[in-house]
Amino acid sequence: MASLKEVAQRASVSLMTVSRAINEPQRLKPETLARVREAIDALNYVPDFSARKMRGKSSKISTLGVLALDTATTPFSVELLLSVELTAREFGWSSFLVSITSQADSERAVSQLLSQRPDGIIYTTMGLREVKIPPRLIGKNLVLANCISPDHELPGYIPDDFGGQYQAMKLLLQKGYRHPLCFYLPESIPAGIRRRAGAEQAWREAGMPAAQLRQFHMEPGDEHYRDIVQILERFAPDGKPDFDVLICGNDRIAFLAYQVLLAKGIQIPQQVAVLGYDNMVGIGDLFIPPLTTVQLPHREIGREAVLHLIEQRPNQGLIKIDSPVLERESL
Repeated sequence: MASLKEVAQRASVSLMTVSRAINEPQRLKPETLARVREAIDALNYVPDFSARKMRGKSSKISTLGVLALDTATTPFSVELLLSVELTAREFGWSSFLVSITSQADSERAVSQLLSQRPDGIIYTTMGLREVKIPPRLIGKNLVLANCISPDHELPGYIPDDFGGQYQAMKLLLQKGYRHPLCFYLPESIPAGIRRRAGAEQAWREAGMPAAQLRQFHMEPGDEHYRDIVQILERFAPDGKPDFDVLICGNDRIAFLAYQVLLAKGIQIPQQVAVLGYDNMVGIGDLFIPPLTTVQLPHREIGREAVLHLIEQRPNQGLIKIDSPVLERESL
């Protein structure tokens, strides 16, 4: 990694001038500032702000940096970020968060994160997805949380979507439901595929006929949540459902389904039971009746990712964290 001295030499200026270009650019002439910035870009120099923070101290507090793609902008994953902060604090580490608001924003975010010289890095996303790791993070002390790399070589902690839906389907079968209608997340995302596979596995193990398991996937895009309305119109004409349980890809789908079913005069769970997924923060008990759902283990994922770095665990590839079923009155 380039040093401040190398930037100064390339730009033919003093170390103080480079420092001012980084911290007080308004104090420099435009042509001088342009020359320094050209040198910074050419050498891929990242300012070391952590050195300033620790100046004059004899020891350094270990620091954990979180690079969050969409995570900090949604209520769904707030538990993951809070868990990271609390676990780091528990073990005497400090932590900081840098948000990526779009793929185009990635380079800016990576530079900001690396400028703090973190001892460990957690890369996390909202919603399990495959991510392309920025090249400058390769080789760093890095762990993934709620996301996967294309080659699956990086250590990562993810929810067990297969196991969560598998256990949920087993519960439905134990309760005597035999005519499910399923509306999953898109096939283009890992959770949509894995949850369907879990439901099918439990269904097969129970010796149930495949044709009796009616399954649909929503298309990508928030507007396709409303597709559940047309599906329910098709399978519950005139308020007479030909299914006994509705399996929803997440709690947002379940929210829409409740409105349609109740508007049709269909009682939950007396006529149709409803199963969600995710356990959106503070939402499940607000359904009437309260929604049975599967818990996404965001808190546990955040904690395990931090401990992976603090304990210097060996690279174990992907680790799946249990997603328990939370039974409420919608079954």
